Amino acid sequence: MRWPRQVVSLVVLVVVLAGPPLLLARVVGWPSPGGGVRLVVWQWIRDPLTGQNLMLMAVVLAWLLWAFVAYIITVRVAVRMWAGVRWLRRLPLPTPWQATATGIAGAAALTIPTPATPAVGVDAVPPTGSTGLPTADEGERAGLDGGVAVAGGWLPREVADQVTVAVGLMWLRRRRSYRPHSRPADNDGADLTPLPATVAAITAATVDRPVSVPAAVLPMGLPPTGVGLVGPGALDAARGLLVSVLLSAMRQTDAQVVITRRAGSMLLGPAVERLRPGSGLTIVDTSVHATTLAAPSKPAAGAQGSSGRLPAVLILDVPPTDTLVTDAATPVVLGSWPDALAWHIDADGRTSDATAAHRMCVLDEVTAADLLTVTGHLNPPAPDTSTTPATRIPRQARPRRSDPPPGTRLRVLGEPELLIDGSRVVLRRSAAWQALVFLAVHADGADSHLMAEALWPGLPAHRLTGRLYTTLSELRTTARTASGVTVLDRAGDRYRLHPQHVDVDLWHLHTAADDAASSLTDTTTAWQAVVTAYTGDLAAGHTWPWLEPHRVAARRRVLDAYAALADTAPDPRTALVYLQGGIRVDPYNADLHQRAVDILSHLGEHAAAADLSDRYTRRLTTAGRTAMPDIAPAQPRPK
Repeated sequence: MRWPRQVVSLVVLVVVLAGPPLLLARVVGWPSPGGGVRLVVWQWIRDPLTGQNLMLMAVVLAWLLWAFVAYIITVRVAVRMWAGVRWLRRLPLPTPWQATATGIAGAAALTIPTPATPAVGVDAVPPTGSTGLPTADEGERAGLDGGVAVAGGWLPREVADQVTVAVGLMWLRRRRSYRPHSRPADNDGADLTPLPATVAAITAATVDRPVSVPAAVLPMGLPPTGVGLVGPGALDAARGLLVSVLLSAMRQTDAQVVITRRAGSMLLGPAVERLRPGSGLTIVDTSVHATTLAAPSKPAAGAQGSSGRLPAVLILDVPPTDTLVTDAATPVVLGSWPDALAWHIDADGRTSDATAAHRMCVLDEVTAADLLTVTGHLNPPAPDTSTTPATRIPRQARPRRSDPPPGTRLRVLGEPELLIDGSRVVLRRSAAWQALVFLAVHADGADSHLMAEALWPGLPAHRLTGRLYTTLSELRTTARTASGVTVLDRAGDRYRLHPQHVDVDLWHLHTAADDAASSLTDTTTAWQAVVTAYTGDLAAGHTWPWLEPHRVAARRRVLDAYAALADTAPDPRTALVYLQGGIRVDPYNADLHQRAVDILSHLGEHAAAADLSDRYTRRLTTAGRTAMPDIAPAQPRPK
């Protein structure tokens, strides 16, 4: 029990702080020499070795010693209290967003209407005064420094939340488009490339707190007459503006950016060649063309403003020559604009105006390109065949055994658990579970540097080594104490799960899938073994940023099995049962739904086929699919 020790510590603390001053005051009185300090100093200079002066020196030293001890104790208590406050502020709350922020189900909450925030990529309030910027007092109350800092820039919290949701929608697109048990060329695993490090760092910063996603982050914080961005952070702020509006366009169809090609080249460099229009993005040749597109149309009956639409954001390389109707478009010029307000942006996104407290989302070229890839507005770079290919999640064979499985079992399909002789091992550190799942995925082992960056993305390198060493050391000690064998094997700077001392269910799944794919006889039994081996999603309930590609890869193993069983089924109804099993595993996959609809139509059950198609469409709409690029509702195949 800890409370007796805490009571004793409190008593000692009170005695140390209150005892010495009370004792000194009672024995020699308070340190207030009669006759004044000047007289005491003069007497000490004339005759320092008198009994009275020696006693006074001892009293002064005692008071100084007590003051020093009190200072140390006060600082330690303040540090502990501040750490407690920070812990409370980061305490995760039970909310659906936490469990699904980087997964797919979290996208369902996107349809919940919430008030729109007043800025796009700008942590600020609407402009006031002649500068077009919020005042310092308003900015201070808004808590402008609350955001997410990554190696490639800084994002306000609401923009970081939208990035997290965009990542979930990206994986939803990939789940929907996968075609189980098709030709290898159609499923080469290219869409399982792990997230870029900066995107992983952003999502990691949001998983430990409730993700509050506004209905849209709209450009109402920009001066309606337009603004010119100048200063060392001008281009970074423009990139943040571009990304923020396009993140909003995934949910708010009125959110739109019109950008000139030269402005795109200024912001993205060579990556501008991969920039593609659509979903809120229009690319034009000149600023004249941009202003033409943004010209107001005839207002509809009862519409707000001139067009009934939200104002588009025009990102221009030169000032526009035409006068724009301010409720139709908000021009943002990359450079000075004599006819409009000028925002001088520092490198960290803050404005240098003395009357303003304003911070914009700032991103460098690489981070902006990574985020635009997530939103679907930037095509992935073509693989360079002359160098090592991009990291993907391959279909690897896992260790095979001829001997009986050991008493130490690691279950990572479903809720992770470590069992030793049937008893569940309790691990104190949450990072230990993450490390176990990571090593289960990387059966051949992983370098400590790669592992630390995956588990704690965005942290400085000097802080990663100690964390990883502490986590793995405690894990090895706990497992060895409980089982008497070495679970973690280390060779130099590389760690792995010992294949002869631990039994991992994920390895059995991959082995069964590899056997089924290469089997020439009794394929039904082989594919059924894959279905049996899959007991749940990889590390169900966890949202670690590195996890989703591996979770999707494991899920695809069993989807292939269900599709293969349906292909070789003796009759349509048996095939339908297998397809329904695959749909239960992944209710967002379009191909499985289409096959099931085709079979129902072939059997003459047209009402059931229409109901299945409608439920699938509603499920995608609820998940926010309607705002996703390149996704259309599943349609029946032509007969």
